[in-house]
Amino acid sequence: MGKIMAVHSYKGGTGKTLLSINLAAALAKTGKKVCLFDLDFRAPSLATLLKVKNPNCWLNDYLNGSCEIEKALVDISERIGNSGKLCVALANPNTEAIREMSSKDRKWEMRALGRLLALRNLISNTGNFDYLVFDTSPGLQYSSINAIVAADLVVVATTFDRSDMEGTQRMLRELYDLFEKKTYLVLNKVLENPTRHKSDLQATVKDFYQVPLLGVVPCYCDILKAEGSTIFAQDKPDHPFTRMLNALAAEIEKNIA
Repeated sequence: MGKIMAVHSYKGGTGKTLLSINLAAALAKTGKKVCLFDLDFRAPSLATLLKVKNPNCWLNDYLNGSCEIEKALVDISERIGNSGKLCVALANPNTEAIREMSSKDRKWEMRALGRLLALRNLISNTGNFDYLVFDTSPGLQYSSINAIVAADLVVVATTFDRSDMEGTQRMLRELYDLFEKKTYLVLNKVLENPTRHKSDLQATVKDFYQVPLLGVVPCYCDILKAEGSTIFAQDKPDHPFTRMLNALAAEIEKNIA
């Protein structure tokens, strides 16, 4: 049976969206059928990063109840070029759409949660997908909480920035413990330190955050230079970041079962 994974963070700038895109592509490259959802309605970016214009429907339309999810799916499998499948459902990046989604009340968010939970039909009944990957809004927005509730596993992206560390720790303790979800941490943008052993880092992270460390992603200049325009898992198969992504994808497959 397929699974739903949410990628979340306490604050913006952690590389959450880049991680979401590349993890989805890495899973698809193993032959899996994957659908990536842009649930960051306050700052949508997947449509721009993936260069997809004017889909039949936006993910906003599905959550508003004005279309079925199949109308919002865009197949970009040709971008990964293998036997796998990669589709996306995109948030509308227009200013008016962002303002409209930001004004939704709690009743709408409850209905939207029902629509997110209904996405399980894509993996449980039809078998169309092995994984749904939710790129969430950072912080404690209703939309990100809905994504966490609907997910089977949550990957939290964080950095060594002090405010990010403390905020992530607080978020995990005060919110995540309530949901009792499988939760794993990815440390991103980590500066190389030859004196820091991985086992020591894992122990430190588990002690500080009280969740297991899924992986450590170094700060690569190539990622900054790409400015979000490159799907490393596809375009640069020999890059160290791609090898790291493949390792993370393998760990996710092992732990999400």
